[in-house]
Amino acid sequence: MMTPIPIDDPDDPRLTAYTRMRERDLVGREGRFIAEGEVVLRVLLSSVARFRIESVLVSPERLPGLAPALDGLDAPVYLAAKGVMGAVAGFPIHRGVLAVGLRGPEPSPDALVPAGPALLVGLVGLANHDNVGGIFRNAAAFGADAVVLDGETCDPLYRKAIRVSAGTSLTMPFARVPSGDDLLALCERHELVPVALSPRGEDITTLPPLPRALLLLGTEGPGLPEALMARSRRVAIPMAPGVDSLNVAVAGAVALHRLGGGRLVGS
Repeated sequence: MMTPIPIDDPDDPRLTAYTRMRERDLVGREGRFIAEGEVVLRVLLSSVARFRIESVLVSPERLPGLAPALDGLDAPVYLAAKGVMGAVAGFPIHRGVLAVGLRGPEPSPDALVPAGPALLVGLVGLANHDNVGGIFRNAAAFGADAVVLDGETCDPLYRKAIRVSAGTSLTMPFARVPSGDDLLALCERHELVPVALSPRGEDITTLPPLPRALLLLGTEGPGLPEALMARSRRVAIPMAPGVDSLNVAVAGAVALHRLGGGRLVGS
């Protein structure tokens, strides 16, 4: 059975990986990442998670509800009051649930492309963790096979991105390429149709089925570079007069629903 390890000293070296999370999250954690909140922890503990747990840190009031899920975990479970957790993290920990995950080796983008029907998402220059987390959640909801990020897109294992994704960035396969051009090269190698959202594109509601596609999503404001869109199939989401754009995660959800509709349960 799981036996929690009480800790009452914020400077305890066993909590080093959690120290000052806010600052260190921005620059990486030497192959580690922080998971925050019960929903995310339960995903990380599940059989569908792609990453291993190095340790768990919980407050006493959260332990009884989590004990069954933690039982059998091959990693230490530390028990500390929220005040101690906040002192370690550098800000108040209201949820009282943290864990350190191990990233492990990152897969090759080519290894993530299925041989048959395929739907991937390519992210270009997305620096907002909320949007990246939301896109991962949408990709999982609408049956995408993987997400491929360019070098400018933020880390989907940043704790806020994980939280916004409802833990799906821990289950959805992802990999990186250096640039948007490399995303198009991936499409060429695997006969994927690159699809880009543009107000000047064809109506997405009339788009014929695309058995093998990669949906390109760019940062809000500038959007995708014109050079990428020129080499992609442009599609537009019809909107009411006077509205010319959607949040990128919302637009991605609409497009993924159209592109991945045949994959959905009950469709």
